[in-house]
Amino acid sequence: MANIREVANKAGVSSATVSRVLNNAHAVTENTRQKVEQAIKDLNYEPSMLGRNLRNSESRLLLVVIPNFSNPYYTEIINGIEDYSIEQGYNILLCETDSNPNRENIFFNMVKNKLADGVISMDPTVNMDKLQELAEKHAIVMCSEYDEQERIPYVAINNERAAYKVAKHLIRLGHEKIALINSDEKFLYARQRRKGYERALKEFGLPIKLEWIYHTQGLDFQDGSQAMRKLLQLEECPTAVFAVSDTIAIGALKEVNVQELKVPDDIALVGFDNISFSNMTNPTLTTVAQPMYQMGKTAASMLINRLQGQKVDSVVLDDELIIRESTLN
Repeated sequence: MANIREVANKAGVSSATVSRVLNNAHAVTENTRQKVEQAIKDLNYEPSMLGRNLRNSESRLLLVVIPNFSNPYYTEIINGIEDYSIEQGYNILLCETDSNPNRENIFFNMVKNKLADGVISMDPTVNMDKLQELAEKHAIVMCSEYDEQERIPYVAINNERAAYKVAKHLIRLGHEKIALINSDEKFLYARQRRKGYERALKEFGLPIKLEWIYHTQGLDFQDGSQAMRKLLQLEECPTAVFAVSDTIAIGALKEVNVQELKVPDDIALVGFDNISFSNMTNPTLTTVAQPMYQMGKTAASMLINRLQGQKVDSVVLDDELIIRESTLN
C-alpha cells in the first residue's frame, strides 16, 4: 500500500501539501489539489483514519448512553443521532448501562482516555455528579432526561405541559375519575408528568386520589398490565387512565381486554411517546408524540458544536397530543 510520501513524490509536492488536501484545507490551489487527487487515485492510496485522528487528538466517535436496548422509545432518537453524526464524519457507539454504575464508569473512562470524543446521555439513572464532573473537561449533552439544575445542556420536551394537555383532554371528554400510571418518581420526567396531571385536575376542581396514582417498577408491557389490574380492583375504579409511556399503556390495554372490558367505552386510555406500536393496537392509542428523531439530530448537533468549541444552549422542542381511538367514543 502506498504511503503519503509516495503520493507527494508522484504529485511533485510536499507531504504537508498532501495532508492539507486530505483535510480539505483552503490554502491549496485548485491545480495542486487536482494533481494530488490524481496521484492518490493512481496509487490507490488510502489515508489512515486512526493516524489522522491521533494527530488531531480525536477519535471521531460519540458515545450514546442508554439504560437498555429493549425500550422502543430510544429507536428514533438513536436514528436521528446516527444520521446527523455520520453526515458530520462521526460514528456512534451505543452504550447500554443496564443502570449499572460499573458499566457507566467504563463508558466515562473511554472519554477520559480519548477513546471517544463526547457523550449523549439518555440514561435517567445516570450518576449526575459523575456526569457533571466529566462535563467540566469533555463535551457532554443530555437528551430526553436531564439535570434538574441544568448544569449540562440538554434537548427535551416540556413534560409538565404535555401531561397537563393529556389530563385536560380527558376532562373535556367528561372524565372526572382519572388515574395516573407513573414510573419511579426518582426520575425527573416522572415528577414533571405527575405535576402536569395534578395541575389539570386542580384547575377543574377534580379530586387527586393517591389510590389512583400507581407507580411501576419499570416501563415494560407487564408493568402496565400489573398496574391496570390493581386499578381495576379498586372499589371506586377510574374511568380514564393516563400512562406515562406507551409501553405501559399497551400493557394496560392488554389487561383491560383480559378483564373483558372495552376501551374507551368502559375506560379511556392515553399513553406517552408515540412509539410505532401505539398506532397498531386495537383500539389505536391516544398518545403524546415526542419529536424523537428531531431530538436525536439536535442532540448530535449540540454535541458536535461543543466539540468544535462552540457554546450551546439547551433546547425544548414541541410535543403533540395525538388523539386516536382509545379516547374517542
